[in-house]
Amino acid sequence: MKFLIDRCVGRRLAHWLRNEGHDVLEALTLGSDPGDQALLELAESENRVLITIDTDFGKLVYLHGVPHSGLIRLPDLSVEQRIALVSEIIRRHYSALENRAIVTITGSRIRISQPPAN
Repeated sequence: MKFLIDRCVGRRLAHWLRNEGHDVLEALTLGSDPGDQALLELAESENRVLITIDTDFGKLVYLHGVPHSGLIRLPDLSVEQRIALVSEIIRRHYSALENRAIVTITGSRIRISQPPAN
């Protein structure tokens, strides 16, 4: 699976995903911050699931109809907890991610939403 890791998520998650065999692009490697919409558009153009902590991406998708290739919205937790959550999401919801799902984690709840029609 292909991922784009937002700056706020951290490099260790990106490293872990690479070690698991995934194709990972880190926003940190893109130079100065291009902004949320540009990141979402880049992820969509390269068929990457965007992983972030930022809530603004959901607003861009749901309120402004910005196209995407899937989104994982993690809570602001330790890196170890983020890795465990992403591991669980990939293991349990791989096909939903392939179908451009939006995954939001709040507390101990994982919510899977289908993307809005573009």
